[in-house]
Amino acid sequence: MKQRTHSGAKKRMRVTKSGKVKRKQVGMRHLNGHMSSKRKRHLGQGAYVDDANMYQTSRTLLF
Repeated sequence: MKQRTHSGAKKRMRVTKSGKVKRKQVGMRHLNGHMSSKRKRHLGQGAYVDDANMYQTSRTLLF
């Protein structure tokens, strides 16, 4: 059976030129009216997948 890239992971993450995996921060979909502007601004920026989770992530992003 062929291995395929996980379609959900493909839509949520990007691999950078250096090989790191960039993802979106969680917690900005709803219920954020009480948050400070600083917190919302920082949550709006991207984040990188932690080294501890890179093995599982790389298995889903095969190609």
